[in-house]
Amino acid sequence: MLEPELFALLEQTADAAYTVTEDGEICSWNGAAERLFGYPASEVVRRNIEAVLKARDVLGTSALAGGQEAATRHWDGSPGGIPNFDLQVRTRSGDRIWVNVSTIVFDNRRTGRRLFVRLAHDIDQRRRNEELLNRLLEAARQVVSLTHEASDHAAVEPLSEQERRILKLFADGSNSATIARKLSISAQTLRNHLHHINRKLRTHNRLEAVTHAQRRGLIE
Repeated sequence: MLEPELFALLEQTADAAYTVTEDGEICSWNGAAERLFGYPASEVVRRNIEAVLKARDVLGTSALAGGQEAATRHWDGSPGGIPNFDLQVRTRSGDRIWVNVSTIVFDNRRTGRRLFVRLAHDIDQRRRNEELLNRLLEAARQVVSLTHEASDHAAVEPLSEQERRILKLFADGSNSATIARKLSISAQTLRNHLHHINRKLRTHNRLEAVTHAQRRGLIE
C-alpha cells in the first residue's frame, strides 16, 4: 500500500486518525480528527504533533503523542509492544480533553519511511467521571476518619467516679476478684459496671475500655 492510499483509507474511519513520522511530523489528518481536535488538516499537516496537541499522559509527562517512543512503550515505561494509552490533549479552542490512542506502524518499503498511524477516540467524560468518583471516595474516607477520631476522644456519656475507679484498678493490673473486694461490691455488680462503661465509651470489652479511657484522659 502507498501512503496516499493509506491516507484515503483513514478518511473512512470513524475514529480521529492521523499519521506521524518518527520525529512527530504530521503527514495526514482525517475529518474525524478535525472534528475532535478542532484543527483543520491544512493547519496542522507538516507541523509537529507535540506542538499542536501539547499532550500529557496520566503522569503529566509529554512526548507521547508522536514518535517511536510513544508507539513502543508500555504504561509502566518499559519498551515493547504497541499498547493503547490515555492522553490529555489541547484542542484548537484551548480546552484540554482526554483521548485514548492506539497505534499501527506503517513501513513504506518503497521510500523506507516509517509512519505511525494514530487512532484516537474521546474518553473525556469517562475520565472526568472517574476523577469525580475518586474525589468522592477520598471525601468519604476523610469523614470516616474524622468520625473515628472523634469517637476516640469523647465519651458518649460521662463516667461515674465508681466507674473511673474500676477502670483505674484494671489499668493497674488488678483482676476482677481483687477489684470487687477492694470496692466491697459483688462480682455481678462489677459486671454491671463494666457493661455500663462499655456502653458509654462505645467499646466492646474491658481491655478496649481501659485503652480508650487512657487515650481520652479519663484515667491516669
